[in-house]
Amino acid sequence: MGDFLQPWHLVVLGVVAFLLFGAKRLPELGKGLGEGLKGFKEGIRGVSDPVPPAPAVQQSAVAPAPPVAAPVEPQIIRKD
Repeated sequence: MGDFLQPWHLVVLGVVAFLLFGAKRLPELGKGLGEGLKGFKEGIRGVSDPVPPAPAVQQSAVAPAPPVAAPVEPQIIRKD
């Protein structure tokens, strides 16, 4: 069991795939497999690439005013 993928093995696999799926389904299966591999490679590439820095946010020259609190009236406690 030295060489697993010899040319005759690939021919037999191709004939079996053709008989199982037919001529119409093979291009669809190949396209789906190609798109899946492409997405997988992009996902792997995205994991290994560093995250680009976020764009700088421009701040206005005037700082926003702090929220205004309602005035608190002092309470007078009477002892009778």
